[in-house]
Parts: sequence; structure tokens; C-alpha cells
Amino acid sequence: MAKLPIEIAETIWNLKRQLLDIIHDATAAEYTLFEQFGETDRTMDYLEQLKSVAQQADERFAQFSILQRRLANAQPTATSDMLRLVTEVITYTQARLPAWERSIEEIKIEWRLS
Repeated sequence: MAKLPIEIAETIWNLKRQLLDIIHDATAAEYTLFEQFGETDRTMDYLEQLKSVAQQADERFAQFSILQRRLANAQPTATSDMLRLVTEVITYTQARLPAWERSIEEIKIEWRLS
């Protein structure tokens, strides 16, 4: 197995935990919005936004899992291309997390969801 520097490995695990939180928060807000207000012209855009946030976070989570599996199978070390890809995915995810969190929070505030 190709070993990643511990900082990168821990960063991946932390990001995956945060992505799971985003998925949970977005789907919970989507469910609550739908249960309280239904699927109407007014709620459709918000329901779609929440679904989109959850899907994007899920895609990042899956991408990290695939990268981790590929790295586990890389022998004797990971290629520079693989390491570059890992770094790019980390950077992209770190940049997107606050926006996803904020999108969920804004919808929850606007619709007074708990």
C-alpha cells in the first residue's frame, strides 16, 4: 500500500466526516422543508438546492473513497499524478465546504427550519 503522509491521510478522513455532515444536514433540511410546506412553486427551488448540495457532497465523498482504495493498491508508492489528484480534490473540497454549509443554513433560516 502506498502510504500517504499522515497529514494528508487525516485531512481526507476529516473531510469525509464533514461531507457526511453536509449530506445529513442537506437531506434533513430537505425532508423538513417538504414535510412542513410540501412541494410547491415556492419550495421547489429550495428543495432542488438542498438535493444538489447533498449530491455534490456525496460525489466528493465517493471520490475520496475511490482515491483511498486506489492508493491502498498502489505499489510500491503512489504516482505523482495520483498525489496531485489527491491534493486537487482536497483543495476543491476545502473551498466548497463553507459554501455548502452556508447554502443549507440560509435555507433553514429563510424557512425557519430547526
